[in-house]
Amino acid sequence: MSGHGAPTIDLSTLKPEETSQLRLAIVAASWHTQIMDGLVDGALRAAKEAGIAEPTLLRVPGSFELPVAAARLAPHFDAVVALGVVIRGGTPHFDYVCQAATSGLTDVSVRTGVPVGFGVLTCDDEQQGLDRAGLPGSKEDKGHEAVTAALATAVTLKQYS
Repeated sequence: MSGHGAPTIDLSTLKPEETSQLRLAIVAASWHTQIMDGLVDGALRAAKEAGIAEPTLLRVPGSFELPVAAARLAPHFDAVVALGVVIRGGTPHFDYVCQAATSGLTDVSVRTGVPVGFGVLTCDDEQQGLDRAGLPGSKEDKGHEAVTAALATAVTLKQYS
């Protein structure tokens, strides 16, 4: 399972005065509706648990478009979360999209200094996405995890502003 060895970040250990004032943007792809709905629901639930009443939610067509949207939003937010899913097919398209999304989002984070939570699922089949989407019966909740990681990093970095 991909989550083996992952750290446990409990949002309740972060002080509400640290998280509730953070500006959070969530950028979500539109492909694979059921999986994406689960990722977005998990992300919004994590934001609510952190005391963020109204995170900005922006939808883009696919995972390839996540980096440009994150780059536009990053200067205006304390944390950005990118959510998407790419499912392997019979062509190299999977590799190109996964590489572009990963390197693009990494570049946004490093260049702007704004944490970008990586909630892009790269799956061999649809079932792997369903297992990670935070849906009933899912083993993992990657939307929630991406927000938690981004907010925890934003709180940590705030002291160096």
